[in-house]
Amino acid sequence: MHSTPGQFVAPANSIISMIQDIFPHRFDNHFVAGKSIEDKDFVLHYKDNTLLLKNDKTGLELPQKKDFTNITDQTEATFLFTLNEVSCFLVWDAPLAKESDITYQEINFFRTASRKEVAWVGVVGYHLRNWYAEHRFCGKCGTKTIHKPDERAMMCPNCHTLFFPKISPAIIVAITSGDKILLAHNAHFKPGWFSLIAGYADVGETLEETVRREVKEEVGLDVKNIRYYTSQPWPLSGSVMVGFTAEADENQPIVIDQNEIAEAAWYTRGNLPDHPTNVSVGGELIEKFEKGEL
Repeated sequence: MHSTPGQFVAPANSIISMIQDIFPHRFDNHFVAGKSIEDKDFVLHYKDNTLLLKNDKTGLELPQKKDFTNITDQTEATFLFTLNEVSCFLVWDAPLAKESDITYQEINFFRTASRKEVAWVGVVGYHLRNWYAEHRFCGKCGTKTIHKPDERAMMCPNCHTLFFPKISPAIIVAITSGDKILLAHNAHFKPGWFSLIAGYADVGETLEETVRREVKEEVGLDVKNIRYYTSQPWPLSGSVMVGFTAEADENQPIVIDQNEIAEAAWYTRGNLPDHPTNVSVGGELIEKFEKGEL
């Protein structure tokens, strides 16, 4: 199926799994300059790590401008993207809802939301909200920035420096040895929760070099046969996760770094500990292993 630049439309025969796979809904991140918010446009307002959402009988949905009493032409509202050809705006000041069914939801609602299109829009908007908030002032001269009128960028009216949305590349790798997979418990995970080795690419590294370095640093293993699997935008951390598979000799000693990783071990199919679901590329890789497809 054809899609225009900046627009994601999953193939008709694709299996809906990861968070960004929202077919048949259409997400288009193309920036539209000079657009004003209208009654039927969706409103995204964040308070710390929460998002205002509307509860109805079928699940959480995005509220619209018409659901609020105090959004006017004078309200500071930033165009973000469109969902199903409907504009989505970031509203900065807290809007007043007409009904009590509009409440703040923790941003992690996306992990269990029944409407994946709402979940996806919610976390992408969260990524952009954080980026805008971090670039209110120029990092070179300290002058208050303004939005570049013709594209998604903040610019300094004094030194003319441009700031574009930041996306940090990171790897996540499923390491196998025969019928076993290496899973690790990060020091920040909840008890009993395991996932794959992951980490950000450093300056001057290829992604394959990042895989080798992160695995060596975190669990002390040398890996081989590194292969690309797929990539996934991960707005919560402003990153794009690049999934890989790799192999390692299980007879190598596991040496955890005692900083990020608290525990790591080899696991066989049917005996995996609690781990992410296939909403993430890491969870999908683990699921593929469990099914014998990796």
